[in-house]
Amino acid sequence: MSFHPVPETHTGTSFLQRAGARVAVAVARPLLLLPPARLGRVLGLVSRGARPAGHDRTYRARQAVTTVSAVCAGREGCLPRSVATALLCRARGEWPTWCVGVRAAPPFGAHAWVEAEGRLVGEELPENYFRRLITVGSGSEERNA
Repeated sequence: MSFHPVPETHTGTSFLQRAGARVAVAVARPLLLLPPARLGRVLGLVSRGARPAGHDRTYRARQAVTTVSAVCAGREGCLPRSVATALLCRARGEWPTWCVGVRAAPPFGAHAWVEAEGRLVGEELPENYFRRLITVGSGSEERNA
């Protein structure tokens, strides 16, 4: 993960995309105060009825979120970034797989991310780098490992 001290700028992010991302970040903020298991249950409710999100659209949602929020773009912003990205996708009727887990190899480190089409979104890491502990897929497919 890279450190971004200021929000990223993405030339392809329109005004409407940025406005939607700001709303998603604002809605995500109070959810971040919930314990992880409860957050997963809430997101499971939110994801009901959504179709699976495509990788490209999820990546564009992530870009919009990191464009408007320095916290989400930052190195320690994985949880707000992942929740806001998922909520922005949900506003479009789609849902990526939201995940919370740990690094598969030492040193230990917790992380939150989104996946679409079975691939990590916006993470320049191998697919097996993380071990999932909580996942919320489309249609409230929640799995606790």
